Amino acid sequence: MTAHRILFLVLDGISDRPCPDLAGKTPLQVAKTPNLDSFAREGVCGVMDTIGPGIRPGSDTAHLALLGYDPYTYYTGRGPLECEGTGIHMEPGMIGFRCNYATVSNRGKVTDRRAGRIHDTQDLSAAIQKGVDLSRFGVEFIFRSGAGHRASLALRGKGLGHCVSSNDPKKEGVAPLTIVPLKDEPAHRKTAEVCNEFVRQATAILSSHPVNQKRESEGKNPANFVLMRGAGEMGHFEPFNEKYGLSGSVIAAASLIGGIGTAVGLQRVHVIGITGSQDSNLSGKISAALDELKSRDFVLVNIKGADESGHDGLALQKTAFIEKIDSAIAPLRTIEDCIIVICADHSTPCTVKDHSADPVPAVIWGEGVRTDCVQQFDEISCAEGGLCRITGSSLLPIALDLLNRSRKYGA
Repeated sequence: MTAHRILFLVLDGISDRPCPDLAGKTPLQVAKTPNLDSFAREGVCGVMDTIGPGIRPGSDTAHLALLGYDPYTYYTGRGPLECEGTGIHMEPGMIGFRCNYATVSNRGKVTDRRAGRIHDTQDLSAAIQKGVDLSRFGVEFIFRSGAGHRASLALRGKGLGHCVSSNDPKKEGVAPLTIVPLKDEPAHRKTAEVCNEFVRQATAILSSHPVNQKRESEGKNPANFVLMRGAGEMGHFEPFNEKYGLSGSVIAAASLIGGIGTAVGLQRVHVIGITGSQDSNLSGKISAALDELKSRDFVLVNIKGADESGHDGLALQKTAFIEKIDSAIAPLRTIEDCIIVICADHSTPCTVKDHSADPVPAVIWGEGVRTDCVQQFDEISCAEGGLCRITGSSLLPIALDLLNRSRKYGA
């Protein structure tokens, strides 16, 4: 029997380095993961450089690679993909930015880059959309809330370029930066001017908004400033179903991952209660994936909470969340007629608090897989598996071959 469907389960940032808080082991090594370990025992394991050895992947470039879209060809910046993920239809040539709501003090210093990790910013975004006027530049804009403190901005108009800087100082206690062109050309100078005017008008609107007045009265940080980064120009992506002959869906809380999915033509599936954090509705994600596999050939599920713990340097929290993931994926153990691929998109070591280039563990499970001797799903054990060390762009072709859908190269 040959399987006919593929499930990609991407455990965002789950891979790590030895942690002092865990006696020199990684969270994956310490966590009790009977289900992940069963997949490892019954599948073929390896480690994976998502982009290439020694290259620190972003979540954006990593997922493009996992889906078989060479990031060196397709990636122009994170902004357009974030825009797609917040429901903005990005046409080729539009300029996109990823944004944060932030808190700036009366003295003009950034005091909280995430505005207290504010949620429910839709009223703020609607006020900006209604109140900001960029017509004197001949530019239209769309501004939308993302998950939590995140948002996105898309620009449409003639003579715009995407080579501009960020106004995000990437640290607190300093003033926001002025956006400047990175190339001395009219299109990029125009975009920088447009962005600075957008921020100026948005700041005036946010400073007196009722949502922020209420937050301040409650002792919370107001979301009174918009930080922008990740500028990029939307390009053209070959549709996933044309590239592989597969229908597909994406399930992710992060607007970035959902945006990548919709950009390549995957159907985004919305699940109640998914947040991308420790409190996310993991069982809902798995149930939705099983439902999608009844009618789709390919489903990508992203689970992000471990990445958040890695960025915060919380090894014990990361370990606990890995165990929560393991419990949630138990229903996948009984799935039939499906190749299941489980991997990370990148490492997020708690000692680094950022992405690293360390290879990540991967396992492929299902009909026709040559099993190896690996007994546990972690960074060290998987390195001894039959997949050996591969790149992220190799993972989907391997799964397609197990479906007997890969094309012969040569006679």
